[in-house]
Amino acid sequence: MAKVQLEEIRRKFNNVSAIEDITFEIPDGEFWVLVGPSGCGKSTILRTIAGLESATSGNLYIGDRLMNNVPARQRDIAMVFQNYALYPHMTVAQNIAFGMKMRKVDPKLIQERVVKVARSLSLEHLLDRKPKQLSGGQQQRVALGRAIAREPQVFLLDEPLSNLDAQLRDDTRAELKQLHHQLGITTIYVTHDQVEAMTLADKIVVLERGKIQQIGDPQGIYARPANRMVATFLGNPPMNILPAIYQNNVFDVNGQSLSVPPVVREQVQLRQGQTFDLGIRPEHIYIDEPQRHGELREGNLGGLTVEVQVVEPLGRETLIRASLPGLTSVLNIQTNANVRPRPGDRLSLQLDLSQLFVFDPKTGDRISPLD
Repeated sequence: MAKVQLEEIRRKFNNVSAIEDITFEIPDGEFWVLVGPSGCGKSTILRTIAGLESATSGNLYIGDRLMNNVPARQRDIAMVFQNYALYPHMTVAQNIAFGMKMRKVDPKLIQERVVKVARSLSLEHLLDRKPKQLSGGQQQRVALGRAIAREPQVFLLDEPLSNLDAQLRDDTRAELKQLHHQLGITTIYVTHDQVEAMTLADKIVVLERGKIQQIGDPQGIYARPANRMVATFLGNPPMNILPAIYQNNVFDVNGQSLSVPPVVREQVQLRQGQTFDLGIRPEHIYIDEPQRHGELREGNLGGLTVEVQVVEPLGRETLIRASLPGLTSVLNIQTNANVRPRPGDRLSLQLDLSQLFVFDPKTGDRISPLD
């Protein structure tokens, strides 16, 4: 096990930058997740750490060793891919043992590790089967087992659950988290699924267009997104963004007025006609009496009128997608399961303005609340 350190890593393909100035340090034994939309550079970073790609510039350390010119096979890294990459002619036991055999590990130790890993992944009854006889979830666990059995310094996972169905993905995600707790191997996990990122990670690295947008623990990033991209990417349903103009001492949202929270007045130099992007999460928008959701301090409520577009009952809650007159953006509202408006209904909403975010519409940076 070892720490992983990246210093100003860049990777270019034909003069096009895939990743730029990637700098972070993962402490020994932590589980970090690289997350972002397709094409953001997360898999390129993972492949650079693995030695499958060469950085154009910058330094990569595993432990205290500079890895820039160290070939992949000498980096003591185990990687699990999206497509499992199992050998079809080998049994489960042979697949798990393969990496150790290539490194000429003692056969007795190989057998012990295979049995131990198979037991931890509930594969002991499948050791004599071949991949074609396994379900997708079982094949994924074999791929994980092969990587774990090597006992590498660093464990890399490139969207390993994306081919599984929803229930199996949830179950395997829980198994992964438990395995990491048991093994304590430094782990770097790539995904575009923000739910996986939030539930698995000690720390999240949010990426867009090859650049780091924010690094932090899941709850910290959710509560204090650095910019509009992070705010709308992390959270399901995502944060609502409302374009607004400051005029006549209020935020004007296409003709509807929202009070300016005291904290915004303290932190932002407001000017007549200035434009902003206002962010509010779906759980901070109320249809019925706000007191049912907890006491809100006086002066922290603001109202909007919207028209219901879609109603999605989700069991314990209802998700409503509504539109504001004159705006193309959809407003997501998360409310009680017993609230069931119909498409076309007009609703009067109350927003908890103490949970309002203010973003610069040009840069996307958060300007209030300040850290």
